[in-house]
Amino acid sequence: MPEHTLTERGPVTTRSALSRCIDVAEEQFAREHWGRAPLLSPAHDDFTDLLSPAAVDELVSRRGLRTPFVRLAHEGDVLAPARFTASGGLGAEVADQVSGDKVLAEFAAGATIVLQGLHRVWPPLVDFTRRLVEELGHPAQVNAYVTPPSSQGFSPHYDTHDVFVLQVSGEKHWVIHAPVHPDPLTDQVWTDHRAAVAEAGRGEPVIDRVLRPGDALYLPRGWIHSATALGDTSIHLTVGVAAYTRADVVDTLLGVVGDTATLRASLPLGIDVGDPDQLRPLVEATLADLVAALASTADPALPAARRLRARFARDTRPEPVAPLATLSAITALDEHTRVRWRAGLGGVLEAAGDRVRLTARGTVLSLPVEASPALHALRTGEPVAVGALPGLDLASALVVVRRLLREGVVVTAE
Repeated sequence: MPEHTLTERGPVTTRSALSRCIDVAEEQFAREHWGRAPLLSPAHDDFTDLLSPAAVDELVSRRGLRTPFVRLAHEGDVLAPARFTASGGLGAEVADQVSGDKVLAEFAAGATIVLQGLHRVWPPLVDFTRRLVEELGHPAQVNAYVTPPSSQGFSPHYDTHDVFVLQVSGEKHWVIHAPVHPDPLTDQVWTDHRAAVAEAGRGEPVIDRVLRPGDALYLPRGWIHSATALGDTSIHLTVGVAAYTRADVVDTLLGVVGDTATLRASLPLGIDVGDPDQLRPLVEATLADLVAALASTADPALPAARRLRARFARDTRPEPVAPLATLSAITALDEHTRVRWRAGLGGVLEAAGDRVRLTARGTVLSLPVEASPALHALRTGEPVAVGALPGLDLASALVVVRRLLREGVVVTAE
């Protein structure tokens, strides 16, 4: 969904994060490409607002980054951190801070700089990634790969997550081959199929293309790829998407039946669990009990959703909050103050007698039921003036909003 930014001339719709990564309609992307097939989007956007060569220099030389937020690789091998880190000096005696001098030496010798976790440390990417996560419904992270001229950072391999490649500057030659192990899970890494991956890498590619600034590429997990910088330093962003799978749904369903007595029973005394003949009748009986337990659960989707919601909360971060500015806003709060639901927080509102309960990322708030219309109005995400919150007089609205601000549920709307 697009975001809205207030200007002197009123609200302006901001382009969605996903639309910056693809050049087809989101419905077509979902139908034809998501988890299925690569998508090349040439000359699609300018990504230097997200990261630039100057930003890379700043991150490496002035931000005091530590490993593993930075790593270096040369011809497919990851360099030991001691080769590009040093102590921060007086007042910052941390031994593994990135050293600009050492990075320069390794980069000049052909090493690729990998800036990891930029969705946590670089503000433009913090905001971009949070919006993308909201649109995809799956966790995401961002790394940057800074490759010197005519260097290959990593040999042909596949990832266990989907990726959007956004070419920021320079040129990079990408070669893409079809999977040898489709839809790999996180523990099914490419090195388990090293020989097959190498063989596939010698075959006819599906995509053989030089990415130039503004080009974007989507690769589902499992697609084999390698890339080589051409002519000048290449910078590209890799947005990794850890898509939830049906296997994850199975895991949550197994959790749903954990209270079933027959499934908690011990296996027979003296059993050889490595003998398939002994295990086979137990597996058959367990499957039958599992199906019966799920069938007897009124709505297994409800507890499964709770478990996946808790996992999503662990895997992602909502919009940052500013502690000092928030405290000042609480102090100065009045009927004209506009507030909105904290982006990316999510949350479920449930009636509980004469109370309304809000559950969001481990936070549980109980408020008088009279606050329910105001909470539902805020939950839409649209900014609302405190004095305009439905169902509450001004005094009550001020009390409710002060608590929501203090708990990080809402933020002030600029």
